[in-house]
Amino acid sequence: MTAQLVALSWDALDPAALARFWAGVLRWESVDDPRGGVALLPADDTGFRIRFQPTDAVKTGQNRMHFDLTSASLDEQQATVERALALGGRHIDVGQTPDDGHVVLADPEGNEFCVIEPGNKFLAECGFIGALACDGSQEAGDFWSAALDWPLVWDQNQETAIRSPRGGPKITWGGPPVAPKRGKNRLHVDLAAGGELEAEVERLLSLGAERIDIGQGDVPWVLLADPDGNEFCVLPPQ
Repeated sequence: MTAQLVALSWDALDPAALARFWAGVLRWESVDDPRGGVALLPADDTGFRIRFQPTDAVKTGQNRMHFDLTSASLDEQQATVERALALGGRHIDVGQTPDDGHVVLADPEGNEFCVIEPGNKFLAECGFIGALACDGSQEAGDFWSAALDWPLVWDQNQETAIRSPRGGPKITWGGPPVAPKRGKNRLHVDLAAGGELEAEVERLLSLGAERIDIGQGDVPWVLLADPDGNEFCVLPPQ
């Protein structure tokens, strides 16, 4: 049995405050996380929780991952934007043009996300979190398709996307040029091994992952990086 995507983990200067922001935007329930910090439990078919864990590192540069939130109407798009701003978010400029229909925002710690306009066909079958959009290569998309056993639902011009057969958000990679990595990512995914932990780690290594050490010490999980150098954790079976 392949590993399961169980969480998106977020480094935060103030985990409780950042969790409150995203709980308000997504309308998910907040709970204590067994690994420390705070977690949000999905209220839909997203399929993974969101963890907020403490860090002393200040965000530098643009994240390699961000949420694309969907809208059924212009009124709903505006309501999502207004809700996010009221909770402490802000408008930011990442190079979008006035003709772009999506709205680019940042949460209180500067993490980027987009509120997509209605009528977006690519995200039409997805829920409120339409996509976890990644700045990354085709090799990364192929790796994660094999790692999670999720089919490729888009594979054109070095842009790739995968989606769980059970539904939920798409995970997308925009292809080249891929921005240089600047230290540890603010966001990373946590996988739960479907069987024996080391056997799953060996499978992921054979697909193109590599072991890394960022000073994690003696922990019950294994830290790996995908072909683009993005960190992820493989946890014992849950």
